[in-house]
Amino acid sequence: MKKRFKRTAKYRKGVALLAGVMLLTGTFRYTGVSDYGPGVLVVSASKTQQEIDKANQEKVNLENQLGDKQEEISGLKKDQKNLKKALSKLNEEMTAVAENLSQLETQIHETENEIEVTQAELEVARDTEEKQYQDMVSKVRFMYENQEKSYLNALIQESNLSDMLNTADYVEKIAAHDRKVMDAYIQSRTLIEAYEDKLHEDMTNLRDLQAKAEAEKSRVEGLIAQTQTEISKYAGSIAEAEREAEAYEEEIRKKEEDLKYLKKKLAEEIALSQAAANATWRDISQVTFAEGDRKLLASIIYCEAGGESYAGKLAVGSVVINRVLSSKYPDTVVGVIYQKSQFSPVASGRLELALTNNKATAACYQAADEAMKGMTNVGQCLYFRRPVEGLVGINIGNHVFY
Repeated sequence: MKKRFKRTAKYRKGVALLAGVMLLTGTFRYTGVSDYGPGVLVVSASKTQQEIDKANQEKVNLENQLGDKQEEISGLKKDQKNLKKALSKLNEEMTAVAENLSQLETQIHETENEIEVTQAELEVARDTEEKQYQDMVSKVRFMYENQEKSYLNALIQESNLSDMLNTADYVEKIAAHDRKVMDAYIQSRTLIEAYEDKLHEDMTNLRDLQAKAEAEKSRVEGLIAQTQTEISKYAGSIAEAEREAEAYEEEIRKKEEDLKYLKKKLAEEIALSQAAANATWRDISQVTFAEGDRKLLASIIYCEAGGESYAGKLAVGSVVINRVLSSKYPDTVVGVIYQKSQFSPVASGRLELALTNNKATAACYQAADEAMKGMTNVGQCLYFRRPVEGLVGINIGNHVFY
């Protein structure tokens, strides 16, 4: 069973004397006891200054980390910008490849049409050549089969050599003309065939160029997709780095708030130390409790520490009674609890609900009874709150008492 510490007038005087000595030496100590028994809780201005120095150093470290992260973001954005430039060039290259491919497709289409036309012309030329050949064959056959009008008979029947020579010359001219026409047809067909061969060769070359252009298009498309993926990755990395930078900024902001709080706390501690050295404290025997104080104290204990251990409940009750005993606060339980902006359950209405519905538990009433008898497990602490970095005090459950 832990011993509860009871305050006496002699103890008060000793505390005041000790506080005065420490104030004069510049190392004021806020006296109190832990929940493990009587003792002295040291909460000095020098300790708070150490916490301020520590918080300042942590802030500098955070600022350095933020600077590094901002440099990282700058580098990522620069790389991303270069990738976007590369992507722009690839898109330009893709446009050129697509245009070239389109031109090749047009040329292939035109060549295919020209081949079709040439093949049709070649077919006509072949037909014409064949017809001319058949006509020549027919003439020769006719000349040899028709004895009366044959070439030989025509020569024999001429009356003189001159007429015979004229006839022979005429026949020869007809044959030469037919041969010339036949040669022209053959030459035309040969030219058309050569042109057809050239068109097929051109088509082969165009098909090769088309295949190369399609391969180039596929290559550039792959590079574009790869670059876009890289840009997306950089966007994700930048977003993550920016989130980390924002987190550093938030930590710095909190650290600045902590520093502000610690500096304010340091000033308050100095002021409290000076006040404590000169303040007067009543003994618990000098306090007359009014009807309803027990329920009111138990209810505020319920609101502030209903979920805490019994030690936490007694600690809250002790703070309220400490204020009643201190000349710096109202001298009644009602006055202390309802003092403006001191206990949040008062402003929120939770205390009123607890009073109306009798929410205080037996443990809350027990803690209230012990506190009203002068029992304390937090010495002369006048405050409690959720722990914050840099605040030194008696930690009981989820509260720090100081």
